[in-house]
Amino acid sequence: MNQTTTAICRHVHLLPFATLLPVLAQAQGLPTLEPPSRGPGSGIMETLQNYGYDMILLVALLVIATMFIGVCYHGYSVYSEIHTGRKTWGEFGLTVSVGAVLLVVGIWLLTQATEIL
Repeated sequence: MNQTTTAICRHVHLLPFATLLPVLAQAQGLPTLEPPSRGPGSGIMETLQNYGYDMILLVALLVIATMFIGVCYHGYSVYSEIHTGRKTWGEFGLTVSVGAVLLVVGIWLLTQATEIL
């Protein structure tokens, strides 16, 4: 007898337990898919449209977050140039106020766009 045969013969007594393994390993406690924010819909197409709406909202949120990071980065760069004497506090205030207006306009436009959906 070679080593493989002896290893199989040693574990033959586990065969009845191996046949019961699929019964014992039932999927309990798996997370369920969360319904879309507009509800599950009356059919598969409406449900997919509702999930698509949620994805569009997520993309809009990412666009606004990117805009916010851009405004913060530009404001910080102007602030750092104040200390070297290349920019003034007035330019910093102008940068921050224009950035805030751009963020408000961007949020408003994306809100209007998602209402169209």
